Amino acid sequence: MTELPDGFAAHVANVGVKDHTDDFVVITADRPVPAAGVFTRSRFVGPSVEISRSHLADRRARAIVIVSKNANVANGPTGTDDATELVDGVAGRLGCEPADVLVASTGVIGRRYPMDRIRAGIRAIPAAPHGRSADDAAAGIMTTDTVPKVAETTVAGSNARVVGIAKGVGMIEPDMATMIAVVCTDADVSPDELDTTFRAAVDRTFNCVSIDTDTSTSDTAVVLASGAAGPVDAHAFATALEQVCLDLTKMIALDGEGAETLIEVIVDGARDHRQAKRVAKSIVNSPLVKTAVHGADPNWGRVAMAVGKCSDDLDIDQDRVVIAFCGTEVYPTPVDDAALAALSDEMRSDVVPIHVSLGIGSGAATVYGCDLTDGYVRINADYTT
Repeated sequence: MTELPDGFAAHVANVGVKDHTDDFVVITADRPVPAAGVFTRSRFVGPSVEISRSHLADRRARAIVIVSKNANVANGPTGTDDATELVDGVAGRLGCEPADVLVASTGVIGRRYPMDRIRAGIRAIPAAPHGRSADDAAAGIMTTDTVPKVAETTVAGSNARVVGIAKGVGMIEPDMATMIAVVCTDADVSPDELDTTFRAAVDRTFNCVSIDTDTSTSDTAVVLASGAAGPVDAHAFATALEQVCLDLTKMIALDGEGAETLIEVIVDGARDHRQAKRVAKSIVNSPLVKTAVHGADPNWGRVAMAVGKCSDDLDIDQDRVVIAFCGTEVYPTPVDDAALAALSDEMRSDVVPIHVSLGIGSGAATVYGCDLTDGYVRINADYTT
């Protein structure tokens, strides 16, 4: 079992949003602590995002409550009232100010919380939650995820730990955040340092994953720091935080709805990081690339197509581009049938790396995605029925 860092506890329960599995999670510190968050920029956000943005204005929080299988989006003022009642109720049970409680919701859009069940769930929250299992919390926030997503590491040179949980396997093309991710650390980090470090980590990890090009209305990633383990080296903390976020990112990509293969796209030789990331996203988001990977087909022409789609990048010159699958160059170096057959065998592994060098500058980025299978279609065709 992975335990939460010192200074944190969790309450995990089923309140009836889902039929039989846990769907209600509260992660809390023993006092307001430094916190930071990054959220979707969707124009159709729910009150969970709006409330949490507002409550993080002072970069401190005491707790976060997560409701699974109901996004509480597009319910108008009633949805806002429901979310506010949820936050107020959790704050009352914990004995803190409502402004110290964050909220996240995930699941079906356009349906109200079952408030009678939510109220009963709030009444059952202990005044001092004592659960320590990050695994239980991760399971409690799942929707169509097939496995709980938990990552942990220790900050070098200290006893401080960083532990993260996440959910998300569909409607994932982050725009300033991703799915739902909660990271806790017992490192002593100032609010400003935590905010800056977390945003940098999110940009290189959660914002580099894509399952299906669809940006969620509820994307939320937050971090809280209890300080219980004392001060840490800033660089070591940044490295540990990014590692946990990266591990969760890869878990999300590999568990994409219907996914069987993790796709890792590395683009280098770009003008800058932004161009590299844009080209890499074009590749990993291409249905034709995704299906080629699913079929273990080293069809490099589809990657060339995806690079070429970036038509506003006028400095991309096909004569300078190099494409490789699984470490084998396939363009511009000619590849014979025997080599393609061998490469197809390599592509039947759990991870397929695609490497593109643009030959322009020193910019680089790595993004993560998954193959496209009939399982994705089936899951989403039947999602609410």
